[in-house]
Amino acid sequence: MFTTAWTASPQSPSTGFTPNWSQEGFWRQSLRQVVRLSAGGDRVRIRLSNAYGTSPLRIAGATLARTAAGVGAGAGAAVRSEPVRLAFGGAASVEIPARGETVGDAAEFAVAAGESVTVTLHLDAVTGPATFHAQAFATSYRGAGDLLADTGGAGFGEATESWYFLTAVDVFAGRTDGVALFGDSITDGFGSTPGANRRWSDALAARTGRPVLNAGIGGNLLLNDSAWYGEKGVHRLERDVLSLAGVDTLVVLLGLNDIGFSEGAAEPTYRPAPLVEVRELIAGHRELIRQARGRGLRVVGATLLPFGGSDHWGERAAKVSHEFNDWVRRSGEYDVVVDLHRALADPAAPDELRGAYDFGDHLHPNDLGYEAMAEAVGLVL
Repeated sequence: MFTTAWTASPQSPSTGFTPNWSQEGFWRQSLRQVVRLSAGGDRVRIRLSNAYGTSPLRIAGATLARTAAGVGAGAGAAVRSEPVRLAFGGAASVEIPARGETVGDAAEFAVAAGESVTVTLHLDAVTGPATFHAQAFATSYRGAGDLLADTGGAGFGEATESWYFLTAVDVFAGRTDGVALFGDSITDGFGSTPGANRRWSDALAARTGRPVLNAGIGGNLLLNDSAWYGEKGVHRLERDVLSLAGVDTLVVLLGLNDIGFSEGAAEPTYRPAPLVEVRELIAGHRELIRQARGRGLRVVGATLLPFGGSDHWGERAAKVSHEFNDWVRRSGEYDVVVDLHRALADPAAPDELRGAYDFGDHLHPNDLGYEAMAEAVGLVL
């Protein structure tokens, strides 16, 4: 039985906040990506997505290797084992239709929980704009030609902090206790140390020993689609969580951007930003609960973190966030509740993040804050 050990939610091509290759795509190049697995097993398979492609995507070849020490921190694209060729339906190459995806064949490749692996794709035909995950907080690499068998990494002369086409890695583990985290940039890991695997998903996996899957998208909204920040949560849950293997628990932390984007009037990426009533947020969360329970998942509801002093804060945002958090705490509609607001709040200013946990924008936690989130969630799983 396969268990998903890593995932990244796909997004449509955009300029993003940091330089990326999604709009230009790839041609006659190899793409090398490093991911950290939250479960171990003796076989591995990958999932690739062309969800936002407008033409077929040809993967000329793919390999899997063990990541060299330090690569995740930007030390280069080297690997510490001979790359293993991956197959798709017994073939070395595969064509993924526009809006489609594919799951590779299982490769004999033993991995441990917490181990990083390197996936390399050879893209010999024009891909067009690329389906990607904008904010990886990890380094990916590209170089000219076929570098599938490369071990030293010298041919990969360019780097970015996004993931492309790769949306999941499954391991043959026979586990059904996976935990999926569904949210926005706080779940995605904004504010954590890049390349260090310090997101709260990483901390939760280390704390619990369970497969923990990060289905966060920076800027994501519960109720509205965004060209920059992905499809709305009530639509993407099926693809980004319910399709994963071996998941039995969903943790939902979503809605802060729906509230706060209307306060950041000068930001063009904060559109659409309609004023949201608490009843609309509650209806959206009820829809997530309905979908997840329909697949037999236990659903954990998290209160929104404090965000006083951030560009998302204002009189109206304060009112709606308080009303929403009160509903999460008191309604009994979630199977269990984790009060992240109280866990991370400054005791002297309860609407603000504790200083020791604040990345600096009064909205996102830092590494220590993400550890505190993992500790709080771990107690209710």
